[in-house]
Amino acid sequence: MGKKINPLGLRLGITQSHHSFWFENPLFFSRGLREDEIIRDFIKNYVKKTHKILFTSEGIDPLCNILIKKRIDFIKVIIYIVFSNILKKFRLRIIKELQINITKNLKLINRKLYIVIKKVEKPYAQPNIIAEYIALQLNNRVSFIKVIQRAIELTERSGIKGIQVKVSGRIDGKDIARIEWIREGRVPLQTIRARIDHCSHIIRTKYGLIGIKIWIYL
Repeated sequence: MGKKINPLGLRLGITQSHHSFWFENPLFFSRGLREDEIIRDFIKNYVKKTHKILFTSEGIDPLCNILIKKRIDFIKVIIYIVFSNILKKFRLRIIKELQINITKNLKLINRKLYIVIKKVEKPYAQPNIIAEYIALQLNNRVSFIKVIQRAIELTERSGIKGIQVKVSGRIDGKDIARIEWIREGRVPLQTIRARIDHCSHIIRTKYGLIGIKIWIYL
């Protein structure tokens, strides 16, 4: 069973909290979900298209996580991002542009939108950053083993207790698809009190789709 359950959903209320926190009338619940989807998609597209200068020197998407908190009269969006020197200069401008555009898309009349940008202290302890790094290197046709070893080295510097990486598809352009996985340290997926972060990522390469899954024991 442990292999079939998302480790984040399994730990909700114990070591993991919700990425969206709000209450809604059951009749309008779908509307609330749609609002969350619009906010997240807009922020992700904005970072990718408008501000490519925010990307790290290795070309990794700096966006780590987006938390949404809603009340009757306001919506608070907390964006966790890998800080760079360029981001400090454009921080206020980015917040203003996001507030204006999201307000237009959602047609907010009686609610105010607050956006906060927070720094990620240990970027390479975030599974989505590691997945982006692996995807970028595989797209550049770097050897799979070298990429995984380098990714594990980066995470170990952040002081984590263990990491497991699983890659599936036509790795290194081989004709037959296969699954490869490497584990370094401890990754106790069956221990619910263990603080584990998880990410699944899909990349499109010349040889087809490649799936990446990462488990990090914090």
